[in-house]
Amino acid sequence: MHQTYILIGSNLGHRIQQLEDACGLVAMFVGDIIQKSSIYETQPWGVSEQPHFYNQVIKVETSLSPHDLLTTLLQIEEKLGRERSKKWDARKIDLDILYFDKLIIHEPTLKIPHVEIPNRRFTLVPLVEIAADEVHPLLHKTNQELLEACQDKLTVQKV
Repeated sequence: MHQTYILIGSNLGHRIQQLEDACGLVAMFVGDIIQKSSIYETQPWGVSEQPHFYNQVIKVETSLSPHDLLTTLLQIEEKLGRERSKKWDARKIDLDILYFDKLIIHEPTLKIPHVEIPNRRFTLVPLVEIAADEVHPLLHKTNQELLEACQDKLTVQKV
């Protein structure tokens, strides 16, 4: 079995319900959810003129490969009504692979660990809540250390 950390985000519709629905489908099609962070309301990153996000990080035990995990998460997003128009646009649901075991994958369609982890408080705050001492396999720093060094000043508040 593999361990993966997944960031869930939503800023359209009933945001908490979207996160709950995503967790239900992850549990059904990906594997057992071992841990969940609290839900955080966060300012949008990249495009500021849109509703605030609710974000949560989950730790999942899965038998899927990284590529199969990505495919499954994209299918879950589609099932929950995700529409892709432009980068960083508002969305009903967003599922991002943060870590997958200690793997490092750098391909055009799959990058693990997620390249933006050290730059985004909306990712690091919930990640630190459940995995503060997890070490980033490329940067060789804990999530806690990455959060302390993060330059992002956007608001992240527990719901």
